[in-house]
Amino acid sequence: MFYFEEINGKKILKSSLLNGLNHFFTIRESVIRTKEPDFEKIVKENKKDICKYLGIDEKYLIHPSQTHTSNIDVAKIGISSYPDTDGLILTNKVQAVFLNFADCTPVIIFDPENNIAAVSHAGWRGTAGNIASKTVQKMKDEFYSNPEKLKCAIGPAISFCCYNVGEDVYRELSQTVKDFSGLFEIRQGNIYVDLKGINKRQLTEAGVKPENIDVCPYCTVCNNDLFFSYRKENATTNRHSAVIKL
Repeated sequence: MFYFEEINGKKILKSSLLNGLNHFFTIRESVIRTKEPDFEKIVKENKKDICKYLGIDEKYLIHPSQTHTSNIDVAKIGISSYPDTDGLILTNKVQAVFLNFADCTPVIIFDPENNIAAVSHAGWRGTAGNIASKTVQKMKDEFYSNPEKLKCAIGPAISFCCYNVGEDVYRELSQTVKDFSGLFEIRQGNIYVDLKGINKRQLTEAGVKPENIDVCPYCTVCNNDLFFSYRKENATTNRHSAVIKL
């Protein structure tokens, strides 16, 4: 279940399924990523508050250079640059990791047995590249994570109600899971797909138990008062973020 908490009076969103992991999703008022001058001051203030909340210096709050790939890396102390990377695994207690979103699907994966976690950026390209299941596989291969023990939260994103796509995107997404039933609809000649649902199914097909996946009910388009939407806001550069710290 998703619920709101606050950092210095500003709301953040959490999943009760990820108890044991310091994590949250920012919303409009707690934004920490922008390229718009009007938001620069609030972003600076929010980053300061969030670092204080996490108990870290700002230099240890890191994020990769997201380019809609399915490339995944491991965060390393002393390194803050991760080019062409859309999934970052955190294994140390020094750094905190955040990735940025405005309609794309955030996927947080937590391994409570080994105390490691990851954030993946699953837009349609990342989803087509199976980034969520690839993250699970990398955690399994390199850190001996047991998929059945993983806890996952799929965060706020454009939802089934609003995500219409072309036939080319539909075809690519339909090939990412063994069973695509229930993950698309034709409405008035338009194709709608369930990006959150596709990522959930990718995770279950990778071995994660369905009951260990929490899917956020908020749609970034319908709930644009809370979250940023690239589609609805004419390619805004503002982003809400998924943040993790061990």
